[in-house]
Amino acid sequence: MHGSIGKVRSVLPELARAKLGPNVAVCIPYPYVMLAKSLLKDSQVQVGAQDVSEYHVGAYTGAVSASMLADIGCELVIVGHSERRRYFGESSENAARKLRACLDAGLFPVYCVGEDAEERASGRHKEIIAAELAVLRGLPIGLYAVAYEPSWAVGTGVIATSEQIAEMHAFIKETLEPRTRVLYGGSVKGSNAEEVLAVDGVDGVLVGGAALSASEFLDICMAAR
Repeated sequence: MHGSIGKVRSVLPELARAKLGPNVAVCIPYPYVMLAKSLLKDSQVQVGAQDVSEYHVGAYTGAVSASMLADIGCELVIVGHSERRRYFGESSENAARKLRACLDAGLFPVYCVGEDAEERASGRHKEIIAAELAVLRGLPIGLYAVAYEPSWAVGTGVIATSEQIAEMHAFIKETLEPRTRVLYGGSVKGSNAEEVLAVDGVDGVLVGGAALSASEFLDICMAAR
């Protein structure tokens, strides 16, 4: 819940000028999605949303459906982010319905999984991730990506070690399918992106606060390139 018209206008034109490829996307708060589409119309950068309703249509005041997002040009959606789970009590069952809604509308969901500090300390992190991944069974492997974002590293400045990242990305691919695209999310910055992207099993990154700075985000994109 960051940003303003001014912020969007200051960041996105720089991304458009950078000639980034189609494997880069920005997920924008709902009110600014159409502005983002207009600012990025001459670029290959994709535009997505940060959440979506699990319902398709009906009397759900305040909710935004997948078909609405597709209608205004969204191409992808973040589903099951740790902050949605933590602050709004969303479960993997809610996320499963959101995933289906995205696929029905032709949107590409980025499904987030991760453990908190207590779950990792107790050695239950793989058990937690396996339970969260269960909702993906039966979905076509090429129609979504998974983002591993340990909540103890989201917005904290702490980043998982290369060994921790490699272990969990390997576990996710083993649990689902080796070709599953798995992104790492958790305090990724321009200064550590190259190191993270070099870890075995990391297919990309889900960037948080660093994306509020065009120069920082472009540094991450250059590291990926």
